[in-house]
Amino acid sequence: MRPPLPFPRPRPAEQELEDGALENLRFIRETLEHAGSFTAVPGWGGVAMGVVGLLTALAAARSGSSPAWLLCWLAGAALAALVGAAAVAHKARRANLSLSSGPARKFALAFVPPLLVGALLTAALWRAGLIDLLPAVWLLLYGTAVITAGASSVRIVPVMGAAFLLLGATALLAPPAWANLLLASGFGGLHIVFGFLIARKYGG
Repeated sequence: MRPPLPFPRPRPAEQELEDGALENLRFIRETLEHAGSFTAVPGWGGVAMGVVGLLTALAAARSGSSPAWLLCWLAGAALAALVGAAAVAHKARRANLSLSSGPARKFALAFVPPLLVGALLTAALWRAGLIDLLPAVWLLLYGTAVITAGASSVRIVPVMGAAFLLLGATALLAPPAWANLLLASGFGGLHIVFGFLIARKYGG
């Protein structure tokens, strides 16, 4: 009985056709991934938000009273939100991405609700005199917002959200004296580190 003959090696024309088909499939896959994800997450904008977070922590540490401390962080959050929104709009314009597109709407709808819940809980906890819980609540809900919105964004975004969740869990167990340090580490340090990584890998 004859041994089976080896498969013939593809001729150059066949190999070229096969390579072209693989390249087309790769292009189609990348196009679909791009169309289904929101890629205008700001890198350098995140770094700027981190700088705002560090400056806010410094000002809050010198505030001298609970109302002044809260006011510092609320003002810092408002400024960081403006910086982030401007950075998203600028990056979207440069990449010719529409902020009214499906992926952008999905990102906003996933990102905004946890922040609104955070605002409501901030008022409730302040009225109840439970200000020591605010750092954990802020970090946990911001991490939740980043993770849920990151499902329609680039892969590094939900990783950043998970880091905020870990820091928020730490804040639940940490003494109140650590509040500013933990908030600075999250809204300052994590924004700067992940903003730099996003800027390098996915553009400013």
